[in-house]
Amino acid sequence: MPDATSISDLPDRAKLLSLSGLEFMLAIRDGIIPRPPIARVLNYDLVEVLDGEITFSGTPEFDHTNPMGTLHGGWYGTVLDSCMACAVMTKVPKGSMYTTLEYKVNITRSIPIGMKVAARGWVQHVGRSTGVAAGEIRGVEDGKIYATGSTTCIIIKIS
Repeated sequence: MPDATSISDLPDRAKLLSLSGLEFMLAIRDGIIPRPPIARVLNYDLVEVLDGEITFSGTPEFDHTNPMGTLHGGWYGTVLDSCMACAVMTKVPKGSMYTTLEYKVNITRSIPIGMKVAARGWVQHVGRSTGVAAGEIRGVEDGKIYATGSTTCIIIKIS
């Protein structure tokens, strides 16, 4: 999948508003639109896009650890924010945008560095102006839950 190397590689507002949220997420999955720079930095990729559900796959690395050598909580938060908010994005109509209003993360166990995980987000409710989603991070091989989360997003009609 191509990576954005500068701000000019990212889609502009007109491009974003010309697609429904589901079309936009499918374009990222298919490599038509580059993945966001944060996904490269934190080593996760979009692997599945369904209407109301998103899955990322990622592997935390040493560069994502805290001073104690364990995975920094920000990694869990960013990956969960991404999968949950992108699940809401699949429900955003053409001509609208969205952003996260708040999210909550519950870390249930530490992800070992180098272990592949899947982060799945799914919509619980989407209305005219808000979307609510939940998410979880599971080990790909062991199936254990490493973190769960919830989010509320605002949906803004632009045109």
